Amino acid sequence: MGTRSIKEVAQLARVSVGTVSNVLNRPEIVSPATRERVFEAIRELGFVRNEVARHLRVGRSRTVGLVVLDVSNPFFADVAQGAEAVADEHDTMMMLCNSAADPDRERRHLDQLEQQRVLGVLITPVDAASPRLAQLTARGTPVVLVDSAATGMQCSVAVDDRLGGQVAAAHLIERGHRRIAFVGGPLSIKQVADRHAGASAAVSAAVSASAGQGAELVDFETTALGVAAGRAAGERLAALPGAERPTAAFCANDLLALGFLQAMSLRGLKVPDDVAIVGYDDIDFAAAAAVPLSSVRQPRELLGRTAIELLLEEVSSPDEHRHRQVIFQPDLVVRESSKAIRRDA
Repeated sequence: MGTRSIKEVAQLARVSVGTVSNVLNRPEIVSPATRERVFEAIRELGFVRNEVARHLRVGRSRTVGLVVLDVSNPFFADVAQGAEAVADEHDTMMMLCNSAADPDRERRHLDQLEQQRVLGVLITPVDAASPRLAQLTARGTPVVLVDSAATGMQCSVAVDDRLGGQVAAAHLIERGHRRIAFVGGPLSIKQVADRHAGASAAVSAAVSASAGQGAELVDFETTALGVAAGRAAGERLAALPGAERPTAAFCANDLLALGFLQAMSLRGLKVPDDVAIVGYDDIDFAAAAAVPLSSVRQPRELLGRTAIELLLEEVSSPDEHRHRQVIFQPDLVVRESSKAIRRDA
């Protein structure tokens, strides 16, 4: 059986198409007897309302797009869960898109979302200064940056990643480590660059405080932010001669840290005795690792909830809305992977 139309419902119920529309959209203005006839016709025909077409006719769908850098990263799953919870409260659907940190793929997703006339877009962009985001905003589609700071043209919700990197490296320095690896990349991703800058600041402060003998940051740049990239970086570090090998690693996210931890185990290096590790995000897998990982915690679900609340506020009250940049503070969660104090410092 094909899709039934509103016209067929009207014919079977012996009313006008306008009356059927009123029953569906403003039932209180239709008499009970007429409403019942229309509902009976709907049941008999198996009519299903085309919500997409209806919302497109009035201007916008009831859908929000969420574009993330890596859908396989549990961090983004938690962000999406927080955003979707608020979307459900507002009778709004959320469409999840994965850019895979590819600018061209991101642009295609944004094109498709704009064609679907979504209410707005939540995005962790490959480049926050992308002209495509400004273009979306200029054309009337609200954009909120997630886990990335905006310059004022959009709202944004982020964590102070520079502070997070600084706290992580300072923790390792306090534990007696003087040669610290930074594992992460590419550095063109702003969150990674900010975490690296924070770690560098902590190392520089340690050097200044001890007349040049404080600490050293050794870069192990990766081309991706997944477990395999972390494992490869760990293999590179483990292959170094003992005197050159960093005694600690700050990884730009927990997936890298988990891969790095695997490499240490495969190479027979003990964590934290031989190499201490700190990750970033504090995903659930961090605490459940073979050696529970220390990690810089981000309020993942709160990021998603706050972002969509800002978006829906802009949609419902565009004249009163003022763009805001919300910055949350990260927290260091210390576990077994970095607890030990290095005695040979």
